[in-house]
Amino acid sequence: MRVVFRVDASLNIGTGHVMRCLALAHALTDKGVRCDFICREHPGNLVGLIRDSGYVVYTLPTNRDHDVHFSHSTWLGSTQEQDFQGCVPILKLLKPDWIVADHYALDARWEHAISFHCRKLMVIDDLADRPHECELLLDQTYGREPQHYRKLVPTGCPLLCGSQYALLRHEFSALRDYSLRRRGSRVVSELLVSMGGVDITNTSCAVLQSLRATSLPAACRITVVMGQTAPWLYEVQEKAANMPWSTRVLVGVRDMAQLMADSDLAIGAAGSTTWERCCLGLPSALLVVADNQRYAAQLLARTQAVHIIDGGSQLGASIVRFIDDMINGNGQLEKSCLSASCVTDGHGCEKVTKYLLSIGSK
Repeated sequence: MRVVFRVDASLNIGTGHVMRCLALAHALTDKGVRCDFICREHPGNLVGLIRDSGYVVYTLPTNRDHDVHFSHSTWLGSTQEQDFQGCVPILKLLKPDWIVADHYALDARWEHAISFHCRKLMVIDDLADRPHECELLLDQTYGREPQHYRKLVPTGCPLLCGSQYALLRHEFSALRDYSLRRRGSRVVSELLVSMGGVDITNTSCAVLQSLRATSLPAACRITVVMGQTAPWLYEVQEKAANMPWSTRVLVGVRDMAQLMADSDLAIGAAGSTTWERCCLGLPSALLVVADNQRYAAQLLARTQAVHIIDGGSQLGASIVRFIDDMINGNGQLEKSCLSASCVTDGHGCEKVTKYLLSIGSK
Protein backbone atom coordinates (compact mmCIF):
# COMPACT_ATOMS: atom_id res chain seq x y z
CA MET A 1 0.00 0.00 0.00
CA ARG A 2 1.16 3.53 -0.77
CA VAL A 3 0.04 6.71 1.02
CA VAL A 4 0.78 10.26 -0.12
CA PHE A 5 0.44 13.14 2.35
CA ARG A 6 -0.49 16.61 1.07
CA VAL A 7 0.53 18.92 3.90
CA ASP A 8 2.40 22.20 4.41
CA ALA A 9 4.34 24.08 7.05
CA SER A 10 5.26 27.77 6.95
CA LEU A 11 5.96 30.74 9.19
CA ASN A 12 2.21 31.42 9.35
CA ILE A 13 0.84 27.88 9.14
CA GLY A 14 3.26 26.63 11.78
CA THR A 15 4.67 23.12 12.08
CA GLY A 16 1.85 21.16 13.72
CA HIS A 17 0.21 19.82 10.55
CA VAL A 18 3.46 18.33 9.28
CA MET A 19 4.40 16.92 12.69
CA ARG A 20 1.13 15.03 13.11
CA CYS A 21 1.33 13.71 9.55
CA LEU A 22 4.85 12.50 10.27
CA ALA A 23 3.56 10.68 13.35
CA LEU A 24 0.93 8.92 11.25
CA ALA A 25 3.49 8.19 8.52
CA HIS A 26 5.77 6.52 11.08
CA ALA A 27 2.90 4.31 12.28
CA LEU A 28 1.97 3.37 8.71
CA THR A 29 5.59 2.67 7.79
CA ASP A 30 5.81 0.27 10.73
CA LYS A 31 2.96 -1.65 9.07
CA GLY A 32 4.81 -1.89 5.78
CA VAL A 33 3.10 1.05 4.05
CA ARG A 34 5.13 3.26 1.68
CA CYS A 35 4.64 6.95 2.56
CA ASP A 36 5.53 10.01 0.48
CA PHE A 37 4.86 13.73 0.94
CA ILE A 38 3.85 16.63 -1.30
CA CYS A 39 4.66 20.03 0.22
CA ARG A 40 4.77 23.59 -1.06
CA GLU A 41 8.05 25.46 -0.55
CA HIS A 42 6.67 28.18 1.72
CA PRO A 43 9.12 30.18 3.84
CA GLY A 44 9.53 28.16 7.01
CA ASN A 45 8.69 24.82 5.37
CA LEU A 46 9.81 21.51 6.92
CA VAL A 47 10.82 19.72 3.74
CA GLY A 48 14.30 19.07 5.14
CA LEU A 49 12.95 17.59 8.36
CA ILE A 50 10.60 15.26 6.48
CA ARG A 51 13.45 14.05 4.28
CA ASP A 52 15.69 13.60 7.31
CA SER A 53 12.91 11.42 8.75
CA GLY A 54 13.35 9.05 5.81
CA TYR A 55 10.58 10.10 3.42
CA VAL A 56 10.60 11.27 -0.17
CA VAL A 57 9.18 14.79 -0.53
CA TYR A 58 7.87 16.18 -3.81
CA THR A 59 7.77 19.98 -3.70
CA LEU A 60 5.45 22.53 -5.26
CA PRO A 61 6.89 25.98 -6.00
CA THR A 62 5.79 29.07 -4.14
CA ASN A 63 3.49 31.44 -5.98
CA ARG A 64 4.29 35.10 -5.33
CA ASP A 65 0.82 36.09 -6.49
CA HIS A 66 -0.66 34.05 -3.63
CA ASP A 67 1.40 34.88 -0.55
CA VAL A 68 0.54 33.01 2.63
CA HIS A 69 -1.33 35.38 4.94
CA PHE A 70 -2.82 34.92 8.40
CA SER A 71 -6.26 33.82 7.15
CA HIS A 72 -6.22 30.02 6.90
CA SER A 73 -8.23 30.13 3.66
CA THR A 74 -5.18 31.67 1.94
CA TRP A 75 -2.56 29.35 3.44
CA LEU A 76 -2.32 27.24 0.30
CA GLY A 77 -0.22 29.88 -1.47
CA SER A 78 -2.09 29.22 -4.73
CA THR A 79 -5.60 28.51 -5.92
CA GLN A 80 -6.96 25.03 -5.28
CA GLU A 81 -6.98 24.43 -9.04
CA GLN A 82 -3.30 25.39 -9.31
CA ASP A 83 -2.45 23.13 -6.38
CA PHE A 84 -4.36 20.25 -7.96
CA GLN A 85 -2.58 20.73 -11.27
CA GLY A 86 0.78 20.72 -9.48
CA CYS A 87 -0.05 17.47 -7.71
CA VAL A 88 -1.33 15.54 -10.73
CA PRO A 89 2.04 14.65 -12.38
CA ILE A 90 3.35 13.44 -9.01
CA LEU A 91 0.26 11.32 -8.34
CA LYS A 92 0.36 9.81 -11.83
CA LEU A 93 3.91 8.70 -11.06
CA LEU A 94 3.19 7.35 -7.56
CA LYS A 95 -0.32 5.89 -8.10
CA PRO A 96 -1.19 6.04 -4.38
CA ASP A 97 -3.82 3.94 -2.68
CA TRP A 98 -4.54 6.75 -0.22
CA ILE A 99 -4.03 10.49 -0.20
CA VAL A 100 -4.05 12.11 3.25
CA ALA A 101 -4.88 15.82 2.99
CA ASP A 102 -4.11 17.98 6.03
CA HIS A 103 -4.66 21.57 4.97
CA TYR A 104 -7.14 24.23 6.10
CA ALA A 105 -7.19 25.78 2.61
CA LEU A 106 -8.38 22.62 0.85
CA ASP A 107 -12.02 21.56 0.61
CA ALA A 108 -14.39 19.32 -1.36
CA ARG A 109 -13.52 20.98 -4.68
CA TRP A 110 -9.84 19.96 -4.51
CA GLU A 111 -10.75 16.62 -2.93
CA HIS A 112 -13.20 15.73 -5.70
CA ALA A 113 -10.65 16.51 -8.40
CA ILE A 114 -7.83 14.65 -6.65
CA SER A 115 -10.00 11.57 -5.99
CA PHE A 116 -9.51 10.46 -9.61
CA HIS A 117 -5.79 9.97 -8.88
CA CYS A 118 -6.05 7.68 -5.82
CA ARG A 119 -8.20 4.86 -4.56
CA LYS A 120 -9.27 6.64 -1.35
CA LEU A 121 -8.88 10.00 0.37
CA MET A 122 -8.50 10.81 4.06
CA VAL A 123 -8.91 14.34 5.42
CA ILE A 124 -7.41 15.66 8.65
CA ASP A 125 -9.24 18.76 9.88
CA ASP A 126 -9.80 20.79 13.06
CA LEU A 127 -12.28 23.40 11.92
CA ALA A 128 -15.53 21.70 10.84
CA ASP A 129 -16.23 24.78 8.72
CA ARG A 130 -16.32 23.52 5.10
CA PRO A 131 -17.49 20.51 3.06
CA HIS A 132 -15.25 17.52 2.36
CA GLU A 133 -15.38 14.68 -0.12
CA CYS A 134 -13.48 11.78 1.44
CA GLU A 135 -13.62 8.16 2.62
CA LEU A 136 -12.29 8.91 6.12
CA LEU A 137 -12.09 12.07 8.24
CA LEU A 138 -10.09 12.71 11.39
CA ASP A 139 -10.50 15.62 13.78
CA GLN A 140 -8.39 15.10 16.91
CA THR A 141 -9.82 18.12 18.73
CA TYR A 142 -10.84 17.47 22.32
CA GLY A 143 -14.62 17.56 22.57
CA ARG A 144 -15.19 17.25 18.82
CA GLU A 145 -18.25 15.10 18.00
CA PRO A 146 -19.21 13.32 14.76
CA GLN A 147 -22.38 15.42 14.44
CA HIS A 148 -20.18 18.46 13.81
CA TYR A 149 -19.29 16.92 10.42
CA ARG A 150 -22.41 14.98 9.45
CA LYS A 151 -23.56 17.60 6.93
CA LEU A 152 -20.02 18.25 5.66
CA VAL A 153 -19.04 14.77 4.45
CA PRO A 154 -20.62 12.08 2.25
CA THR A 155 -23.18 9.81 3.87
CA GLY A 156 -21.50 6.89 5.57
CA CYS A 157 -18.05 8.50 5.78
CA PRO A 158 -16.36 7.23 8.98
CA LEU A 159 -15.63 10.10 11.38
CA LEU A 160 -12.81 9.75 13.88
CA CYS A 161 -13.47 12.62 16.29
CA GLY A 162 -11.90 13.47 19.62
CA SER A 163 -8.52 13.55 21.31
CA GLN A 164 -8.43 9.76 21.70
CA TYR A 165 -7.34 9.85 18.05
CA ALA A 166 -4.59 12.45 18.57
CA LEU A 167 -1.66 11.66 16.27
CA LEU A 168 1.32 11.31 18.57
CA ARG A 169 4.63 9.62 17.93
CA HIS A 170 5.17 6.26 19.62
CA GLU A 171 7.60 7.64 22.19
CA PHE A 172 4.81 9.53 23.94
CA SER A 173 2.76 6.43 24.74
CA ALA A 174 6.01 4.59 25.56
CA LEU A 175 6.93 7.21 28.19
CA ARG A 176 3.41 7.70 29.57
CA ASP A 177 3.77 5.36 32.57
CA TYR A 178 7.18 6.76 33.50
CA SER A 179 5.92 10.32 33.25
CA LEU A 180 2.80 9.71 35.34
CA ARG A 181 4.74 7.87 38.05
CA ARG A 182 7.10 10.79 38.62
CA ARG A 183 4.24 13.26 39.05
CA GLY A 184 3.98 12.47 42.78
CA SER A 185 6.48 15.18 43.63
CA ARG A 186 5.12 18.64 44.37
CA VAL A 187 8.47 20.29 43.67
CA VAL A 188 8.72 22.32 40.47
CA SER A 189 12.34 21.98 39.39
CA GLU A 190 11.89 21.84 35.59
CA LEU A 191 9.72 24.32 33.67
CA LEU A 192 9.17 23.85 29.93
CA VAL A 193 8.27 26.74 27.62
CA SER A 194 7.14 25.75 24.12
CA MET A 195 5.25 28.30 22.04
CA GLY A 196 5.15 26.32 18.81
CA GLY A 197 7.69 25.49 16.15
CA VAL A 198 7.62 29.00 14.66
CA ASP A 199 6.33 31.41 17.35
CA ILE A 200 6.00 34.17 14.80
CA THR A 201 4.75 36.69 17.41
CA ASN A 202 7.78 36.10 19.69
CA THR A 203 5.63 35.02 22.63
CA SER A 204 8.57 33.08 24.07
CA CYS A 205 10.35 36.32 24.98
CA ALA A 206 7.20 37.71 26.55
CA VAL A 207 6.77 34.55 28.64
CA LEU A 208 10.36 34.69 29.87
CA GLN A 209 9.93 38.33 30.83
CA SER A 210 6.69 37.52 32.69
CA LEU A 211 8.34 34.69 34.62
CA ARG A 212 10.61 37.21 36.35
CA ALA A 213 7.69 38.26 38.56
CA THR A 214 6.81 34.71 39.66
CA SER A 215 7.72 32.72 42.75
CA LEU A 216 9.55 29.95 40.89
CA PRO A 217 12.06 28.19 43.18
CA ALA A 218 15.62 29.45 42.84
CA ALA A 219 16.81 25.99 41.83
CA CYS A 220 14.28 25.67 39.01
CA ARG A 221 15.62 25.24 35.47
CA ILE A 222 13.73 26.71 32.51
CA THR A 223 13.89 25.08 29.08
CA VAL A 224 12.64 26.93 26.00
CA VAL A 225 12.02 24.85 22.89
CA MET A 226 12.18 26.56 19.49
CA GLY A 227 11.79 25.31 15.93
CA GLN A 228 14.58 25.50 13.39
CA THR A 229 12.64 28.10 11.38
CA ALA A 230 11.71 30.31 14.37
CA PRO A 231 12.41 33.93 13.31
CA TRP A 232 12.99 35.25 16.87
CA LEU A 233 15.53 32.65 17.98
CA TYR A 234 18.39 35.10 18.61
CA GLU A 235 16.21 37.40 20.74
CA VAL A 236 14.99 34.46 22.83
CA GLN A 237 18.56 33.27 23.37
CA GLU A 238 19.55 36.76 24.54
CA LYS A 239 16.61 36.91 26.95
CA ALA A 240 17.39 33.42 28.29
CA ALA A 241 21.00 34.35 29.01
CA ASN A 242 19.86 37.09 31.39
CA MET A 243 17.20 35.19 33.34
CA PRO A 244 17.55 34.84 37.16
CA TRP A 245 17.12 31.07 36.76
CA SER A 246 19.21 28.64 34.75
CA THR A 247 17.61 28.89 31.32
CA ARG A 248 18.47 27.01 28.15
CA VAL A 249 17.11 27.28 24.60
CA LEU A 250 16.89 24.06 22.59
CA VAL A 251 16.40 24.11 18.82
CA GLY A 252 15.04 21.31 16.64
CA VAL A 253 14.44 18.96 19.57
CA ARG A 254 14.25 15.27 18.60
CA ASP A 255 13.47 13.90 22.11
CA MET A 256 10.45 16.04 22.98
CA ALA A 257 8.66 13.19 24.73
CA GLN A 258 11.53 12.66 27.16
CA LEU A 259 11.85 16.40 27.70
CA MET A 260 8.16 16.67 28.58
CA ALA A 261 8.23 13.57 30.77
CA ASP A 262 11.11 15.06 32.77
CA SER A 263 9.38 18.45 33.18
CA ASP A 264 7.21 19.39 36.15
CA LEU A 265 5.29 22.26 34.58
CA ALA A 266 4.80 23.69 31.09
CA ILE A 267 3.71 26.90 29.41
CA GLY A 268 2.83 26.37 25.78
CA ALA A 269 0.80 27.31 22.75
CA ALA A 270 -2.57 25.62 22.44
CA GLY A 271 -1.60 23.66 19.33
CA SER A 272 -0.91 20.02 18.60
CA THR A 273 1.65 19.76 21.42
CA THR A 274 -1.29 20.10 23.82
CA TRP A 275 -2.09 16.42 23.24
CA GLU A 276 1.54 15.44 23.84
CA ARG A 277 1.56 17.20 27.21
CA CYS A 278 -1.78 15.67 28.17
CA CYS A 279 -0.65 12.16 27.27
CA LEU A 280 2.26 12.55 29.70
CA GLY A 281 0.14 14.20 32.41
CA LEU A 282 2.25 17.36 32.30
CA PRO A 283 0.44 20.24 34.09
CA SER A 284 0.27 23.07 31.59
CA ALA A 285 -0.79 26.62 30.95
CA LEU A 286 -2.05 27.22 27.42
CA LEU A 287 -1.83 30.43 25.47
CA VAL A 288 -4.41 30.43 22.68
CA VAL A 289 -2.63 31.86 19.64
CA ALA A 290 -5.21 31.02 16.95
CA ASP A 291 -9.01 31.12 16.83
CA ASN A 292 -9.30 27.44 15.88
CA GLN A 293 -7.57 26.48 19.16
CA ARG A 294 -10.09 28.23 21.41
CA TYR A 295 -12.87 25.60 21.29
CA ALA A 296 -10.74 22.73 22.59
CA ALA A 297 -8.78 24.91 25.04
CA GLN A 298 -11.94 26.09 26.76
CA LEU A 299 -13.30 22.55 27.08
CA LEU A 300 -9.97 21.33 28.46
CA ALA A 301 -9.87 24.19 30.97
CA ARG A 302 -13.30 23.22 32.33
CA THR A 303 -11.94 19.78 33.24
CA GLN A 304 -8.79 21.36 34.81
CA ALA A 305 -6.67 19.42 32.30
CA VAL A 306 -5.06 22.73 31.34
CA HIS A 307 -5.07 26.34 32.49
CA ILE A 308 -5.64 29.10 29.95
CA ILE A 309 -3.46 32.17 30.23
CA ASP A 310 -4.41 35.45 28.63
CA GLY A 311 -2.17 37.08 26.06
CA GLY A 312 -1.41 40.73 25.45
CA SER A 313 -1.33 43.06 28.44
CA GLN A 314 -2.69 40.34 30.74
CA LEU A 315 0.05 37.81 29.99
CA GLY A 316 2.27 38.71 32.96
CA ALA A 317 -0.54 38.60 35.52
CA SER A 318 -1.88 35.33 34.08
CA ILE A 319 1.50 33.62 34.30
CA VAL A 320 2.10 34.83 37.85
CA ARG A 321 -1.32 33.49 38.87
CA PHE A 322 -0.69 30.15 37.16
CA ILE A 323 2.72 29.61 38.77
CA ASP A 324 1.40 30.56 42.20
CA ASP A 325 -1.58 28.20 41.85
CA MET A 326 0.63 25.31 40.80
CA ILE A 327 3.26 25.84 43.49
CA ASN A 328 1.10 26.96 46.40
CA GLY A 329 -2.38 25.76 45.40
CA ASN A 330 -4.07 22.99 47.32
CA GLY A 331 -3.20 19.96 45.21
CA GLN A 332 -3.57 21.86 41.92
CA LEU A 333 -0.47 20.24 40.45
CA GLU A 334 -1.81 16.74 41.13
CA LYS A 335 -5.34 17.56 39.93
CA SER A 336 -4.03 19.00 36.69
CA CYS A 337 -1.86 15.94 36.08
CA LEU A 338 -4.75 13.53 36.60
CA SER A 339 -7.19 15.50 34.44
CA ALA A 340 -4.64 15.94 31.63
CA SER A 341 -3.76 12.24 31.57
CA CYS A 342 -7.42 11.37 30.90
CA VAL A 343 -7.51 13.39 27.66
CA THR A 344 -5.53 10.94 25.51
CA ASP A 345 -3.48 7.78 26.05
CA GLY A 346 -1.12 8.43 23.13
CA HIS A 347 -2.33 5.52 20.98
CA GLY A 348 -4.18 7.64 18.41
CA CYS A 349 -1.86 6.72 15.53
CA GLU A 350 -2.48 3.03 16.10
CA LYS A 351 -6.25 3.56 16.09
CA VAL A 352 -6.20 5.71 12.95
CA THR A 353 -3.83 3.33 11.16
CA LYS A 354 -6.15 0.43 11.92
CA TYR A 355 -9.10 2.28 10.36
CA LEU A 356 -7.10 3.41 7.33
CA LEU A 357 -5.76 -0.07 6.58
CA SER A 358 -9.15 -1.68 7.16
CA ILE A 359 -10.97 0.68 4.81
CA GLY A 360 -8.12 0.55 2.32
CA SER A 361 -8.43 -3.23 1.99
CA LYS A 362 -12.08 -3.01 0.89
